[in-house]
Amino acid sequence: MLKKDRYAKILDWFEKNRPLPVTELHYDSPFHLLVAVILSAQCTDRRVNMVVPPLFERFPEPKDLAEASFDEVYPYIKSVSYPNSKTTHLIAMARKLADEFGSEVPSDIDKLMSLPGVGRKTANVVASIVYDKPVIAVDTHVFRVSRRLGLSDGKTVDAVGKDLEKHIPEDKRAKSHHWLILHGRYVCAARNPKCGDCPIKDWCREYERNNRII
Repeated sequence: MLKKDRYAKILDWFEKNRPLPVTELHYDSPFHLLVAVILSAQCTDRRVNMVVPPLFERFPEPKDLAEASFDEVYPYIKSVSYPNSKTTHLIAMARKLADEFGSEVPSDIDKLMSLPGVGRKTANVVASIVYDKPVIAVDTHVFRVSRRLGLSDGKTVDAVGKDLEKHIPEDKRAKSHHWLILHGRYVCAARNPKCGDCPIKDWCREYERNNRII
């Protein structure tokens, strides 16, 4: 199957069957989404969602977090991965957001990446969800699923991202990010993928290879 046909079939299935995918992270403002995405690095959304309600209540705005001390913030996030560095990043991020951006989460990717604790993946997630920017954040799920399906042969996150953005129309990129994440989380798992139950297996390169008749 040609790559362009594979893309067309897979995107068409998702469009018809998962028309409104959304992030599973809980948030109530662009600022809180940014906080949640920073916390989600190498941590499950489920764990982050358990942590953020009291955190958001205590620090509703950037200035509230910017004025906090390490010891005030740490107890709220101590159960997530790398709580020490994330505490430091969150406070520094909030300070810069308050001082340089008027407490508004910027829509520009480079400006987002200038914030402490914000890499390209985090910036792309926030920009795509909040501002519907035509970018795709490549996390471990997107990386794995894209290569298994045959959407990319890239060996790095950046290479896979470039392949996806090259072949996926701008108006579908924000949704595609969620489609691939959710598919990787619930169907195309890292260790025990549910290939037999996969609704897009007919267009999956890995499934095709494993079930080829010799």
